[in-house]
This record gives sequence, C-alpha cells and structure tokens, in this order.
Amino acid sequence: MAVGTEVAHPVSILDGVSKVSIAVSHKEGGAVGDSGMHVAAEAGANVFAASNGCSLTENHSSSLLSISEVCSDETLSVASPATSAEKVEMESSEAPIYIVPDYVPEYRSGGCAERGIRRSMEDAHVCVDNLEETLGTRGAFYGVFDGHDGEAAACYVKEHLLPFILRDVSFPTCVEDAVKNAYLELDKEFLEACRLDDSLSSGTTVLTALLQGRNLLVANAGDCRAVLCRKGQAVPMSQDHDPSSAWEKSRIESVGGYVVDGYVNGQVTVARAIGDWHMQGLKEAGGKGPLSALPDVKSLVLSEDDEFLLMGCDGLWEVFTNEGAISFARKQLQRHNDPELCSKELVVEALRRNSQDNVTVIVICFKADAPPPLVVLERRTTIRNFCLKKMLSVQKDIDIAQASASERRCVV
Repeated sequence: MAVGTEVAHPVSILDGVSKVSIAVSHKEGGAVGDSGMHVAAEAGANVFAASNGCSLTENHSSSLLSISEVCSDETLSVASPATSAEKVEMESSEAPIYIVPDYVPEYRSGGCAERGIRRSMEDAHVCVDNLEETLGTRGAFYGVFDGHDGEAAACYVKEHLLPFILRDVSFPTCVEDAVKNAYLELDKEFLEACRLDDSLSSGTTVLTALLQGRNLLVANAGDCRAVLCRKGQAVPMSQDHDPSSAWEKSRIESVGGYVVDGYVNGQVTVARAIGDWHMQGLKEAGGKGPLSALPDVKSLVLSEDDEFLLMGCDGLWEVFTNEGAISFARKQLQRHNDPELCSKELVVEALRRNSQDNVTVIVICFKADAPPPLVVLERRTTIRNFCLKKMLSVQKDIDIAQASASERRCVV
C-alpha cells in the first residue's frame, strides 16, 4: 500500500464563507437528475433552493486554501502520491427505489494506491469522511486524481479542489454549478502556478464524490470511474471521457482540435483533465480548447438499497468491468466489512491481473453493516419451484384424464 499521512486538523472556516446549515430536499424515487443537488441553505434570514436555472460563475479569492483548512477536527486521511476503459453508459438501476424518510447513510471509507509496473507514481487520492463542522450537516468528500507527465497536478488538485468548491458563490444553493466552477477555476489557478514554477507542468484527470446527507454528487473529468452498488447491482455514476468516443470527438473537433489514434491533438489520451497547459494547442484561457476541464456531473439521493460507492483510476478499470469490480468488492465486504482492506484487495487483484498502470481505489460504505446476502436468487428459485410444481400438477391431471378415457374405451 502506498505511504499516506494521517493528520489531525482543527476546524477552519473559510474566509468569506460562513458556516451554513443545509437541509436536503428529496425527490420521490430518489433520483435528482442533472439539475444539481436540491438543497436549501439557511444563511441569515434567507432560504435558497437549487434549480435548473443555476448558472456558472467565476468568483474565487485569489488566495489558495488547502484541503486541511476545511476539514473537521476528525482525523483526515490523505494519501500522498505513491501510487483505456470502454465507454460507460449512464444508466439507472431498473429496480424501483424505496426511500425511508428518516434514513441517514453512514460514511465509512478506505483508499489504497500502488505504483504497479510503472517507474513512478502519479496518482493521488483523498478521503474526508466528516465535513459536518464546515457544512453544518453530515457531509463527506472523496477524490481520485490520475496524473500524467508527473505527480504535481494530481497533488495540487488534491489539496485545493475542496476549498474551491466550498468557497464558490453557488455553494450550497446550487452544488452542481459550484463543483463545475471549482474545476474550471482551479484549472486556471494551476496555470498561474505553472507560470511561477514550470516544474509543476503536468496534468491530471479528476473524479470526485461530494456527499451531503443522502445527496450524492459525482463529478468526473477524464477516465477515472465511479460505480454505485445498489443491492448487488452496478450503477455507473460517471462516464469515461475517451477522445475516440463520438461525443468527445465531435466536441474536440468543434473547437479546432483533432483525434489521432486515440490522442487529442496527438498528445494526450484523455479528452478532459485539469492542467496540461504546457502542451501547445490543447487549452485556451477561456476554457474552450480541445482538452476541457469541465466535468460531467451526476447526482442522486441515496436510499437503503445503496450499499457502497467504488471509485478508481483507469488502472483498475482496464482489468475490471463495472459488474466484476462490484461483485468482487461486495464479496470482500461481506467477509470482513472493512472498506480500507477492500480497497487494498481490489488494488492487489488488479495488479495480479496485469494492470499496466498505477492503481488507485476508494471504497465508500453507506451502512455500518456488511452487505446482506442477495435474495434475488431465492425469489427466482421459489418461482422456478412453483412453476415446476404447477407443471407436474398439470401433467398429473393429464395422466389421470388419459387413464380414465382409456378405461372407458375398454368398457365399451
């Protein structure tokens, strides 16, 4: 397992951002959709509600804050850097979701990262299980950052992305916009940092999960991936940004870029990332270049059916399918109910399957108990047995009828 740091940090309220109390607004059926988390924030006498009308804004303090300044006095686990999948269709589980009104998920997480066969480790990840002191409600934040051309961008984003989200003017009234703004603003801030120190020049894909009560919002720029386990079924929470996909290729070409053998402008194998300002022709100051830092966002309301969230870099997904990873993780959690050990077991298994990249995994459990045995198979078995009994009963009636007919013929 990669060497990490365990640091206890005091609570620090961000400059210009007062502590707010967030009340979650839930929709029937659990899904929030792409309009963003529906939350209400109590700040003074004003109550705001998130809506589709939220717009992206650019309003951040020029002074950078690190993630340690926004965490509670609970211990913060930050993994230091030590350590091409198919396009994932954005689908919802077909099974209906039944939400218990007073259901409150737990946040238990664990992460692991390994260099693998690569010469250097360019990944980073972060797990913050408790943001209640900052948010005024139960909250958590998780991120996987898959760097390239060095570890600098991954480390930079790991330290500064959460503060950028919390300080955005759209937070907490429109969380989706706040997250999108933060990705774009941090990308610009990293450009300025690289101008001051060109040794930082690098890039990173970014996958984050922000939890507020039962609200889950996943944002992704690149080819890391998040998959939710719902009653044993894999529910994709992100989509890989493959330059060769029809959507991304069209977007890249619309701004003057091109894709050759899966590379954007012949330089990078991902269509979205933070950083990479040192590569000519990939980015423009207005954010309109072929390589975009704008994330895709997906949100939903967690129900009792949702067991855990699995986040990983492409080093995991090049040897695991969504269903395979969820099945593997679920079996391990049923055995020991330890998300950190489960993340390590996934990393070890990915390397055993000859993953050719750094491998980073985070497992976030939403319940104190281990995943229960699946009852679907029992139902299927019951139905199958019922059908078999019915068939045997019908066959018996047919046999009796045929025997009676035969006896009548004999009498005649």
